[in-house]
Amino acid sequence: MNGTAKVSPRTAERVQKAIKALNFFPDTNARALGSGRSHLFGLIISDITNPFFPELVKAFEDIAVVHRQDVLIGNTNYDQERMQICAQRMLQRRVDGVAIMTSEMDDKLVKDFSEREIPLVFLDSATAGPGVSRVQIDYSAGIAEAMEHLIELGHTRIAFISGPLRLQSAQMRYKAFVESAVHDHLDNDPRLMAEGNHKVDGGHDAMARILASGVKPTAILTSNDLTAIGAMGAIAEAGLRVPEDISVIGYDDIQLSAFTMPPLTTVSLPRAEIATAAFRALWNAITSDGKKPVTGTDCLVRPRLVVRGSTGPVKRSQTVTQTPIKMSVKKREPGV
Repeated sequence: MNGTAKVSPRTAERVQKAIKALNFFPDTNARALGSGRSHLFGLIISDITNPFFPELVKAFEDIAVVHRQDVLIGNTNYDQERMQICAQRMLQRRVDGVAIMTSEMDDKLVKDFSEREIPLVFLDSATAGPGVSRVQIDYSAGIAEAMEHLIELGHTRIAFISGPLRLQSAQMRYKAFVESAVHDHLDNDPRLMAEGNHKVDGGHDAMARILASGVKPTAILTSNDLTAIGAMGAIAEAGLRVPEDISVIGYDDIQLSAFTMPPLTTVSLPRAEIATAAFRALWNAITSDGKKPVTGTDCLVRPRLVVRGSTGPVKRSQTVTQTPIKMSVKKREPGV
């Protein structure tokens, strides 16, 4: 049944015929007792309603199917208690490994997995070590490429909508934007900055606050695509046009971003590459013949800018003298 070379082709054919005739399915619990493996990987994500994560889940599951692994999915909804519940479910099901594709995880939970020699792979957070791998996003490179694109179009008053700043991933994108703005000597009016919630409504409200403050940005960069879509809605409600009045850039490149009006320019995070790196880290950990726990790997994923119709050159009438103002980076608070 496992396709091993220990069985002759003739015997294997007879077994397969019997399986088909009896409509037989293996008992996964019995297999787990016999092999010591559940053939199950855990995958913890932040927000199942954000299209970025289902696309990531699909890519991860596609690889898992090829390797005959099942996937147990947990959705935290950015909530610490739900994170603990997800982790406990993984422990109860005795998963072979867990990919934690969310910003952070409680140290105690990491210890619980470590004590049971269950390998982990994190997105951005943690540090690679025994039994722990990391897939790191080069957020600075993605932000820098987006900013360079806007500067080439003549924009100097560039606003930014972050995600919830209690989350590490949102902090990293916020810090990358601040560093890029300072490096390029852009107009750093604090009113150009607003905090969102990584959702459409948060992007809409944050953009409305920026416009109501009296500042007039010629471009806006957002922490993810859902935020950008919400911002575009607020811009339209204010009687302004994208990109004629305000250029907009998102982050993630969810499939929907190519079909907004106009199509969204965005920084693309390759979900397939992230999922492949995460799966391979777990697979190598459970199939290695070396001493457990296996030393984890550290993989860097570089985003790239996808230029579409939501960005354009700044109007001559919008050009102003730059008046740099010092920007501060908030301290990161614990989050999921």
